[in-house]
Amino acid sequence: MRTKLVAGNWKMHGSLATNAGLLQAVRDGAKGRAEVAVCVPYPYLAQAQAALAGSSVAWGAQDVSEHAQGAWTGEVSGAMLADFACRYVLVGHSERRSFFGDTDAVVAAKFAAALKAGLMPVLCVGESLAEREAGITGEVVTRQIDAVLETNGIDAFARAVVAYEPVWAIGTGRTASPEQAQEVHAQIRARFARDSKDVAAGLRILYGGSVKANNAVELFGQADIDGGLIGGASLVAADFLAICAAA
Repeated sequence: MRTKLVAGNWKMHGSLATNAGLLQAVRDGAKGRAEVAVCVPYPYLAQAQAALAGSSVAWGAQDVSEHAQGAWTGEVSGAMLADFACRYVLVGHSERRSFFGDTDAVVAAKFAAALKAGLMPVLCVGESLAEREAGITGEVVTRQIDAVLETNGIDAFARAVVAYEPVWAIGTGRTASPEQAQEVHAQIRARFARDSKDVAAGLRILYGGSVKANNAVELFGQADIDGGLIGGASLVAADFLAICAAA
């Protein structure tokens, strides 16, 4: 039985003042069956650690460098994230891929770096609207997964999470129907099952794409959807906790 996971991705939002109330509310309110995590901007990792230590809520980062150390100005290594007791780190988020040029190869390297540092990577995969309309969703998602499998191997996914995020549904208010989401989640699990049925059966696959409290129950009720990667709604404690309760 896979434990549901609901992870908030704050993106580039927050301040010391506003974070304090949000973290406290999430800490106090996360009492459901699902595991809860928040992925905060780098400057606020210390604050998240201090606020959430000893609670049931995990914390993590939104990206990681593929490099362990060196002359990489502006980068943050996996070891640095581990210093703040991060459990999770996002790799391959669509915004990193589209705005910052993270290729499949770079994502695979970041995935490896996260594992080496003892972090649990959340591999984000998904298609654009043009790719969905062209009927190549499966090809796109499989290509993104295969790049990571080729360099890390199937056993690495016993220590990882996958998040399916249809790019056309992120921050747009549009959401894949539960049936559309389940179809892709099932395809993703089937891809991993080709290499290991055991890893596929235990792998948590999250849905990310304008999840709200009013659609979370139906989305999370699908057979292969194991929780959510939550963007905007994770910035409002009541909304985020309602989504967590739906899992």
